[in-house]
Amino acid sequence: MTNRVLDTIMEHAEEIRELGPVNEKLGKLDDKAAKVLRDAGVIKMLQPATHGGLEVHPREFAETVMQIASLDGSTGWVAGIVGLHPWEMAMADPKVQQEIWGDDPETWIASPYAPMGVARPVDGGYIFNGRWQFSSGTDHCDWIFLGAMLGDKDGKVAQPPNSLHMILPRSDYEIVEGSWEVAGLKGTGSKDIIVRDAFVPEYRTIPFNKIIDGTAPREAGLTNPTYLMPFSCAFPLGITSAVIGIAEAPSPTTSPTSGSASRSPAPRSRTTRTCCTRSARPPRRSRRPAPR
Repeated sequence: MTNRVLDTIMEHAEEIRELGPVNEKLGKLDDKAAKVLRDAGVIKMLQPATHGGLEVHPREFAETVMQIASLDGSTGWVAGIVGLHPWEMAMADPKVQQEIWGDDPETWIASPYAPMGVARPVDGGYIFNGRWQFSSGTDHCDWIFLGAMLGDKDGKVAQPPNSLHMILPRSDYEIVEGSWEVAGLKGTGSKDIIVRDAFVPEYRTIPFNKIIDGTAPREAGLTNPTYLMPFSCAFPLGITSAVIGIAEAPSPTTSPTSGSASRSPAPRSRTTRTCCTRSARPPRRSRRPAPR
């Protein structure tokens, strides 16, 4: 299986690795690191072809994210998280797809999906409020998916509970600076998001239950099996791939001449590295001596 995006990433492997400490110091991806992902087409791998995307097999996406994460964890994490969002956007109303990608198919979309906001129904849409944590890569994104609980006319969570994914442009939400002071993966820039009384039109929403039960892609007329994957499989793919890549990264070694840390640039085999797409191996036999 040819993976042209991964080939391009490997051409920039040393640059991605060297930018790792820069990302950590900035507390977000450096613009150069984001440019590598953008130019290689990483974020467009699951984007529909109708809007300039590549529509690759999920395995190609997973392998690419794993390799990036093995070079720099934060860059791989952002690639996995932000790279998954075009998959869901393919199910959204064509009008919002056009708003996001019509003029620029390179536009990135952030999240999180956790339903930490309340959407109060009004004529034509919702009035939306809330605060969310962990919006990875958000500084480089111009739109966002945010999870919401459907509210009643008083702005309280309606019963029975019902969840929506809300789609907002950058002008409708605030990125909270200083909200990502952490010890690890600082370069992901996973900052808090605040929304205050934003009007979200109905066409910029996706009912969560339609994503879960597979109704959303079918109503959107999608036939590529990539978009017919269950959300419960697609959503964890980016995170799992990044975590595997971080775990598989070569251990730092000390140069005998300079004393600086270095890593081997050799990539792993593409066929043996697909840990999240191959079947599990049988457990190893215990090496303990038999009891006497």
